[in-house]
Amino acid sequence: MEGFGIHSSIWTMDWTPQAAEHAVGEAVRYKFDFVEIAVLNPKRIDAPHTRRLLDRAGLRAVGSLGLPEGCWLSKDTDAGVVFLKAALDCCAGMGAEALSGVVYGGIGERSGVPPTQGEYDNIARGLTEVAAYADRLGLQLGIEPVNRYESHLINTGWQGVAMIEKVGAPNIFLHLDTYHMNIEEKGAGNGIIAGREHLRYIHLSESDRGTPGAGTCDWDEIFATLKAIGFRGGLAMESFINMPPELAYGLAVWRPVAGSREEVIGEGLPFLRNKARQYGLIG
Repeated sequence: MEGFGIHSSIWTMDWTPQAAEHAVGEAVRYKFDFVEIAVLNPKRIDAPHTRRLLDRAGLRAVGSLGLPEGCWLSKDTDAGVVFLKAALDCCAGMGAEALSGVVYGGIGERSGVPPTQGEYDNIARGLTEVAAYADRLGLQLGIEPVNRYESHLINTGWQGVAMIEKVGAPNIFLHLDTYHMNIEEKGAGNGIIAGREHLRYIHLSESDRGTPGAGTCDWDEIFATLKAIGFRGGLAMESFINMPPELAYGLAVWRPVAGSREEVIGEGLPFLRNKARQYGLIG
């Protein structure tokens, strides 16, 4: 999962064959190393078609998701495991290297009270089975902490590490996101340091989820700390432009976060690439 990539949300969240052809073509045009594909409906994705597109383009891929209600591991562990196994089958069929994201729950899953030990035990039981299944498919499994408004379960790097160590699987890793870190961590650098032993993937997302470099994220602190820990994982640009209603609700995205995808890529991509080069994270 090394290199510089982009989340498919900049072009689409519904990975139809037509959308896949467009997104992969655009990813090649902008010279990304990989694309992160939203696997929200794994059984509707034409995985062999995507694999052919990726192979032809010389692109790598990562799958990501948040679990739908009814499949939240904290509440219905067995249903969550079934859904995650289907998502992993889809990722394997596409030739992806990993499945990551809010694999432990749903985007918008909030109980109104602190998480219970029972919820954490259910999540750990589910992720243990799912990580073993992923390993048999040759896939990695990532845990992405998200902010308190999207989940009450895992909000910080250290909480992600605690769950990873509770599961104890060799193929499970920490996936941080600068948007969530800007809300939850006591400094982005502290969050990166807390997760450094397990950190293999990071979303580069601005404080308002819009154009990187136009918000309040401390990008020098972020990239300097990544450099300091010797980070060699995936750097994925993420900004939400195309949101289906169910996901917009969970993410609380009610207004445009940028003028257009052309603005996000045209201004944000050079900004992030320059920072990554400045700190020696890409060539």
